[in-house]
Amino acid sequence: MSELRFVRLGFGEDAVDYQEAWQKQREVHAARFADEIPDTCLLLEHPPVYTAGRRTEDSERPLDGTPVIDVDRGGKITWHGPGQLVGYPILKLPRPVDVIAHVRRLEDALIGTCAEFGVETSRVEGRSGVWVLGDPVEERPSLGGLSLDFDPRLHDEEFDPRMNGPEYAPSNAGQRREDRKLAAIGIRIAKGVSMHGFALNVNPDNTWFDRIVPCGIRDAGVASLANELGRDITIEEVLPVLERHLREVLENAEPRPRVIEKASA
Repeated sequence: MSELRFVRLGFGEDAVDYQEAWQKQREVHAARFADEIPDTCLLLEHPPVYTAGRRTEDSERPLDGTPVIDVDRGGKITWHGPGQLVGYPILKLPRPVDVIAHVRRLEDALIGTCAEFGVETSRVEGRSGVWVLGDPVEERPSLGGLSLDFDPRLHDEEFDPRMNGPEYAPSNAGQRREDRKLAAIGIRIAKGVSMHGFALNVNPDNTWFDRIVPCGIRDAGVASLANELGRDITIEEVLPVLERHLREVLENAEPRPRVIEKASA
């Protein structure tokens, strides 16, 4: 791929409103499609906001009517806010775009970033993003004094963790030693150019996720670098490391068009 340009839009007191950043994405996307600029990754922090991808269900939204911005990316509902490092890689990819390969490259860069800070992460089959893996089910503590065999999240399709106390809260998944998502990925490809991207939880207040069903997943939770390390860590520390890993992965990648198998006659 071509050289990757980074644009730091704003952090902390200069955090960028989601709608403003979305419009900036559209402008950069149009410029990249027209080959007016190189591949570009926007990096920023948002004020608190919930955004919902195209597959979000009503039952996954906040129960208290908190506003949600519906967006044109894939995936489901998530939260963005202070302490979370957000990246929007706007890249021209060969058509037809291999979306899965693009997501895997972003995961590789995020996994490498986390490893450099001493946090081992992985992929979970069927679930995009970067995860801290929990203990085997048989070694996890029981919930509410019940055996995990009776975990209602696994057997009750209408079970809502938001209404059943902190023991089921996504932000407490680390205490339950369950799988927990450290970085979420949701993208859109338009005219062969990627939009949206990833959100890496550095040191946010993860209780914001307890108001929703994050990414539509009821039997896992969320994590942050700060919680996993047991110490404070800032976006300023993570930013140059993430940029380096994104550059190493994306600039050295040789994206190929998605292979379309022709049906036999």
